[in-house]
Amino acid sequence: MRTLISTAFVSLDGVVEAPGGEPGYRNSGWTFKDMEFLPEAFDIKGREQKEATAMLLGRLSYEAFSPVWPDMEDFADYKVMPKYVVSTTLTDDGLVSNWGETTILRSLDEVAALKETEGGPIIVHGSAALNQGLSDAGLIDRYHLLVFPLLLGAGKRLFSATDKDTQKLKLVEHEAYANGLQKNVFDVVR
Repeated sequence: MRTLISTAFVSLDGVVEAPGGEPGYRNSGWTFKDMEFLPEAFDIKGREQKEATAMLLGRLSYEAFSPVWPDMEDFADYKVMPKYVVSTTLTDDGLVSNWGETTILRSLDEVAALKETEGGPIIVHGSAALNQGLSDAGLIDRYHLLVFPLLLGAGKRLFSATDKDTQKLKLVEHEAYANGLQKNVFDVVR
């Protein structure tokens, strides 16, 4: 079984919306505004690219990343790995041609089937709604969270507000940085 890893920039109050400057959110770009950049705090992002063997995205994140990431040297390792987009509305003609093999999955059941295949870890970037669905369905195995010392209030959250049984997590790696960022890596306890 493949490991499904959710990676996110998240505010202390759980917001994951528009960390890189995506339009339409009042606090867009919150990861770099008034935040001292410390390269060591982002080392996990390079490690994720080396360890992952496939990427899973929701449609909105795919549409935000696919015009930009294929040509960015910072994301070169992602260009060649298979990508899967979970969407009921995206069609093949909505896929970019310069970002490697991309498959559209239509349901969380198809994600569960993908996890049963041979291969290494699958990384989930962005994709707030997808992350909520994956978490609620018990499909996420690990979280890589860079927690920013900010309270953003409104915005898309990493976790849903679904009333469900307690889900235990085990902290397997953590570090705090001088700029207030915290790296927290959690395994989901089954």
